[in-house]
Amino acid sequence: MRAATPIIQRHHHITLCVGTAQQDYDFHTKVLSLKSVKKTLIYDGVAPFYHLYYGNDLGEESTLITCFPVAHFGRKGHGGAGQIGNLALSVPVSAIPFWERRLAGCGFEVKRSERFGESVLTFAHPCGIEYELIGIADDDRKPFSNGEVPAEFAIRGLHTIAVNVHEMEPSQEFMHDGWSAREVARDGRYVRFAFGEGGSGKFVDYALTREMAQGTWTYGEGTIHHCAFQVADHGVQDRVKANLEGMGFTDTSERKDRGYFESIYVRTPSGAMFEATVSKPEGFLIDEAYEQLGGKVQIAPQFESQRTEILASLEALKY
Repeated sequence: MRAATPIIQRHHHITLCVGTAQQDYDFHTKVLSLKSVKKTLIYDGVAPFYHLYYGNDLGEESTLITCFPVAHFGRKGHGGAGQIGNLALSVPVSAIPFWERRLAGCGFEVKRSERFGESVLTFAHPCGIEYELIGIADDDRKPFSNGEVPAEFAIRGLHTIAVNVHEMEPSQEFMHDGWSAREVARDGRYVRFAFGEGGSGKFVDYALTREMAQGTWTYGEGTIHHCAFQVADHGVQDRVKANLEGMGFTDTSERKDRGYFESIYVRTPSGAMFEATVSKPEGFLIDEAYEQLGGKVQIAPQFESQRTEILASLEALKY
């Protein structure tokens, strides 16, 4: 097996299917103290709906959680195999007691454990998606602080994800030959892969879960939709796509312009959807000044003339 070329750099963002917009907004900005860096819409289907972005001060790559509030569909997702089962966020290891108290005080059930030698706090988003806070000694990503959570305890960004699989071998080949990662550790049913030298924001874990039924892939409340990974430029992105197609993944998507970045998507052998993403140089400042970042709902230029009608069709969101 040839050595993996490190073309995938790190996480870019993770996208979730959540309940209501207000519930999600309050959870991320008030409980987790992340910044609302963009309020926008997704236009797939017949009617647009919210696409909310949270992260650090500028919404830098690997700090981003993005959410589709889909309660209005009335469709609950089912967790299971073939799906990203949870997301893990990095905090300083000294912050673990603070977060354990804070989450419990906010009414969340919190479980403390250890995996890969790291301290883990497990809890759930109000819609049911499993979250983890991982205590890390050396994560230099700059956090956002709302003043309620001190900066020295604040969330740094994505640490890893856990993908549920019935068998490990197809994913091992994909991660090595298709996604330029290398296996670096095992812990019970978990196998960890790293990009480059690894570290927080540069891991993907796979969990062997033979007992699980197949999870859903639709816009269903309570599930993780996909995870995106940063690549340097369009040339690298094209190489990723060509390489995947050469491996037989001929359903790898064409490049899609998402306003703030451009993406290709692939359904991996595990069933989880991955995305290779090129950021635009302006990032989230492309349509808002820094002082207004994450303020009003941004609408794609081709739909701006319908702003009043579109906003009237959405759940009211207080912030």
